[in-house]
Amino acid sequence: MHNWLAFSSGRGLASVMGKIGRPLTPVQVTGEERAHLETLARKRNAPAREVSRARMILLAAQGHSNTEIARRTGVCAPTVSYWRRRFHQRGLLGLTELPRSGAPRQISDQAVERVVRTTLERTPPGATHWSTRRLAARLGLSHQSVARIWRAFGLQPHRTEGFNLSNDPHFVAKVRDVVGLYLNPPDNALVLCVDEKSQIQALERAQPVLPLVPGRPERQSHDYFRHGTASLFAALDVATGRVIGSVKSRHRSREFLAFLRQIEQEVPTGLPIHVVVDNYATHKTAAVARWLRRRPHWQLHFIPTHASWLNQVERFFGLITTQTIRRSSFCSVPHLKEAILAYIDEHNSDPKPFRWTATADSILGKVAAICNELR
Repeated sequence: MHNWLAFSSGRGLASVMGKIGRPLTPVQVTGEERAHLETLARKRNAPAREVSRARMILLAAQGHSNTEIARRTGVCAPTVSYWRRRFHQRGLLGLTELPRSGAPRQISDQAVERVVRTTLERTPPGATHWSTRRLAARLGLSHQSVARIWRAFGLQPHRTEGFNLSNDPHFVAKVRDVVGLYLNPPDNALVLCVDEKSQIQALERAQPVLPLVPGRPERQSHDYFRHGTASLFAALDVATGRVIGSVKSRHRSREFLAFLRQIEQEVPTGLPIHVVVDNYATHKTAAVARWLRRRPHWQLHFIPTHASWLNQVERFFGLITTQTIRRSSFCSVPHLKEAILAYIDEHNSDPKPFRWTATADSILGKVAAICNELR
């Protein structure tokens, strides 16, 4: 009796069971595997199951028991034992998902190749691109199969994108100059992106706009009345996102010079001012040059031709167009001007700068890739 009680005490039983139970699968991790597992365990955007498996193997390599690892990772001990065995048998590859059972493939590799080659190398008679149903009828497949193959290979025949290469002989130097202002602005200086959005039409819908209701979007008539045009001059502070704006009836050097004077009145004095502008003729007249010579702390940085995307104020023009101008109905040019200035005031009440991330090298690399395709 006494011997049985001694044997069945908690510590004695655990010791005996540790000796007679199933032995732990050994886990040996190389330096390269450890670095990979530690990186995976720290990733916040990795799948949770992969992070958990990486932590299991790292703890197992430290000599912890399955029970202790299960407690730390929030899984059960049999799960820890399973991934121990998988890692022991296959290494890092064993921690990935194995192919699951399912119905056998009904489309051969040759059929997939025909779909891809036909999509890339041919066009249907009388059309510029394939649709899933038209290509499926041509190749004897279902349109769902064609759609799945297109998704797998990233093919989107229905889409097209535009591009326009600059012919500016100083393209590289100008890109590096402007991007350098965005990524490494000079200390104690002001960087402004200036441009004009010209010929904004004051359009009044011929019929009242039907408002948004549940189950139906806002509806507008296609007909409209033109009441004239206006031009928006804007200067975007790259550091703060604040916009200085002015709406004028014409778009000449005289109006551009008046806007420069407005900027001078509204910005802090005593700071060097770097202005990013395009190559429009109104920015290079003799009157503008004389005005700048009297202000040596002003410096203009010209973007390359056909490269308006390099001027951050264009992003602001895109916002005001989609959020105010395009869907509004204006009964007069003063009504249009009022709406534009109200949008700028609302924007400046809580301005947020745009975050420029593209380096000059990455931009030039993409341009070089397009040039290589055109050869």
